[in-house]
Amino acid sequence: MKKLSLLLLAWCCSSLAVADVASLNNQLKRQYPNLNFQNIAATEVHGIYSATLDKQIVYLDEAGQHVMLGSMIRLKDQKNLTQNLVIQNNHVDWHSLPFQDALKQVKGNGQHQLAIFVDPNCPYCKKLEKELDKLNNVTIYRFLYPIRPQSIVPSKQVWCSPNRNYAWDNLMGRGLTPTASSTCANPIQRNLQLGQKLKIEGTPGLIFANGYRALGYTSAEQIQAFWQQNGL
Repeated sequence: MKKLSLLLLAWCCSSLAVADVASLNNQLKRQYPNLNFQNIAATEVHGIYSATLDKQIVYLDEAGQHVMLGSMIRLKDQKNLTQNLVIQNNHVDWHSLPFQDALKQVKGNGQHQLAIFVDPNCPYCKKLEKELDKLNNVTIYRFLYPIRPQSIVPSKQVWCSPNRNYAWDNLMGRGLTPTASSTCANPIQRNLQLGQKLKIEGTPGLIFANGYRALGYTSAEQIQAFWQQNGL
């Protein structure tokens, strides 16, 4: 009987939380139709809800009248709860990625893993390559992702080259266009569809082995710090 009472209490609390989220969502849509709040969820602080607005984590009061920016830190263990939300909202299923459609490079023991979406005419991708050179013991999967029309042919040529990684290094580091044909069977169209599905809206796009997705240039120091903080 006691166990049943506890189960009923847990169900009631869960239902109430869902109802509160639904009520808050409806209220925001009604009062502020031009603001697109997404991923609304209750936090561990009573009466405070988290949400995403313009790709940024924000916090709302239960009346839906105030928006708060910044990080929520739990004092007892100094845990950044906002960082957890950022990771959750930018999550990709790492194991579902079609790695056979990427260039694979293994450095050292290959312990760390990183997938990147790159365009050969992207200046920040070239800048990122210099940072990737600084990393050790890493397996890098490069998905050729030519979002610029002029990048489609050289991306196909890289894939069609006898030594794809060598052709990529020459193209990005030395500006040498591959001499291979661009007509071999290649994954370029699939990569473009994959990137759109994963909301890779620009290059470079990075995906870590825990599924966290980051867009834009990232330094070697930032990548290593993320590995260390997340046990990767």
